[in-house]
Amino acid sequence: MGNILKYVAVDGPIGVGKTTLVKMLAEDLNGKAVFEPAEKNPFLPEFYKDRKKNAFKTQLFFLLNRYQQQLELKQRGLFDTSIFCDYTFAKDAIFAQINLSDDEKELYQKIYNLLRANLAKPDLVIYLRADSKVLLQRIKNRGIEYERLISQDYLDKLTDAYNKFFLNYQETPLLVVDTTSTNYINRSEDYAYLKKEILNHRGGTIHLITR
Repeated sequence: MGNILKYVAVDGPIGVGKTTLVKMLAEDLNGKAVFEPAEKNPFLPEFYKDRKKNAFKTQLFFLLNRYQQQLELKQRGLFDTSIFCDYTFAKDAIFAQINLSDDEKELYQKIYNLLRANLAKPDLVIYLRADSKVLLQRIKNRGIEYERLISQDYLDKLTDAYNKFFLNYQETPLLVVDTTSTNYINRSEDYAYLKKEILNHRGGTIHLITR
């Protein structure tokens, strides 16, 4: 894989296929797959039942867990081998924008900015996007109990927040992949095309066009 892409982060809304792609890339390219912290957020089921009431504590739990994991990656020097991570630290702030009240956002942003300054930036971010109706069907198909409470309206807001965040994103090189019709999981030619684009990416923002 060379010395250029040592840290690749894959991001996108719920059900878009982040974890699957990270597993495929890490296995194929002899890298290390890093997933969101294994400790389950105890507030998440309650959050989906009443988002307004439970959003802030849910968000802080995610923020601190992700920060701890990202800090450990940096401190342990794990970038000696290629890292493929199924989230970006910015993911937390995207969710905060749609879930927190204005007062909560102000406090959250101060904490987020302090933590973000200590972390390493990816060499490449892959933004996986998809139509919200497609995401809802994928979520239903995987059958996680508390995810059954996720509504079409929530997914609409989430996909919109992701699109807005990455519209003017310039922090790292970016590859945007629309997975609505691209099926890298079941079609080997789609995966080969995606992998080629990842390895050849040299900077700026590229929108992957399905062949």
